[in-house]
Amino acid sequence: MKFKRVISRFKSIKYLVFVGFLIIFAIALTNCNNQIVTPIRIGANLWTGYETMYLARDLGYYDNKPIKLVDYPSGTETVRAYRNKEIEGAGLSIDQVIALAATQDNIRIIAIMDISNGGDVILGKPEFADIKALKGKRVGVEATSLGAFFIARALEKNGMTTKDIKIVSLELTEHERAYKQGTVDAVVTFGPARTKLLEAGAKLLFDSSQISGEIVDTLAVSTEAIANSPEAIQSLVNGRFRALDYFQKNTQDAATRIAKRTKVTPEQILNAFKGLSQPNLQENQRLLDKSDPALINGMRKLVDIMLDNKLIQKKIDPTKILDDQFIKNAQF
Repeated sequence: MKFKRVISRFKSIKYLVFVGFLIIFAIALTNCNNQIVTPIRIGANLWTGYETMYLARDLGYYDNKPIKLVDYPSGTETVRAYRNKEIEGAGLSIDQVIALAATQDNIRIIAIMDISNGGDVILGKPEFADIKALKGKRVGVEATSLGAFFIARALEKNGMTTKDIKIVSLELTEHERAYKQGTVDAVVTFGPARTKLLEAGAKLLFDSSQISGEIVDTLAVSTEAIANSPEAIQSLVNGRFRALDYFQKNTQDAATRIAKRTKVTPEQILNAFKGLSQPNLQENQRLLDKSDPALINGMRKLVDIMLDNKLIQKKIDPTKILDDQFIKNAQF
């Protein structure tokens, strides 16, 4: 009898150990399933060429994906956030990427969002005949490398330099008000401010179609994000090109969705899109794998211009900041 009680007690202990193990396993499994995945944060300012990322979000393409789009009032703030590691990637103009790459070797271009072909403009008072009329006048410019580059190129094309004008540093959100209040005589602008000021009677003095291919907007991410969150980045790229396809096939609905976010009309949005071209997936693949040399050639030219204008302190090799793996593997 004593032996049987020992056996029975042993079985009971064994059973309790087994139950305990199941409970611990269940808790561990629950914790794994409930583990919070930190989303990859992608910053952007209010530029038409970045709106297809927000369209992707609106259409639900990023649902249940660890992706967070973060709004910034200007390109300056977006760059600052990247430098401070508040975001893992961003919609950035190619000159901003070059400026970052010249000081930190951790940024890679993974997609070309758009090529400005009239979307970036210099608008002035109606009485100004042309750019030369800006001599001695106050010109509002966002304090970014793009703003400095664009005004420098516009003046250069007209035989002038920045010494011929009075630069007034303005954030993008200040452009419309500053012009209408007479704080500036002209403004270097884009996006909704461009549309509203043109409708208010401002005169177009110069636009990016006159320096074709020199202003390119990209999707860029950190090398750390590429190493740590490749699946999230792939979902980001897939959703964006899926949204671009939707925009091209359902233009009016896409414009209506974008207009709600940007607080302009669908017609104004469509007009803004006329000022840029958006390379599709196949064009992106050719640009980033360098089978089409247009991007690399343009970047090399831009590096030289930025060096000449002291916008960067050292020359960089553009080929080292391109990463085509996500474009190559994109599906939608």
